[in-house]
Amino acid sequence: MYKILLFMKRRSDLSMDEFRAYYETQHAPLCRQGLTGVARYVRRYITPLRHPETGAWQDSEFDVITELWFASQENRDRTAVYLSSNFMPQEIVEDEKQLFDRSSFRLAIVDECEDRFDNDSSGSRRRR
Repeated sequence: MYKILLFMKRRSDLSMDEFRAYYETQHAPLCRQGLTGVARYVRRYITPLRHPETGAWQDSEFDVITELWFASQENRDRTAVYLSSNFMPQEIVEDEKQLFDRSSFRLAIVDECEDRFDNDSSGSRRRR
């Protein structure tokens, strides 16, 4: 699979609960209407944890990582060009203004490396 990741921060006047509710009930359905060539549309909401050495808690630079999965590199690359252009439909742009700090957007094409593990009955992990 081929992926594009979008890293986004919510507007400062929205709580995380408000942000997530709006994204799931308003923005995601709107986006699904225009997604072509996308195999999966995943939203991963971030909850920061304390630093393991200092114990300090720091707000995350982003509130959600959105993943767009593609079966072909061609579809991924075509979508990457589209997303990084100024040709987004005005309806999407206006909806994003209700939700995101649009200046925080970061987009990336991802090349993945993955290890998978099987757990045996003792809880030990074996790499596949």
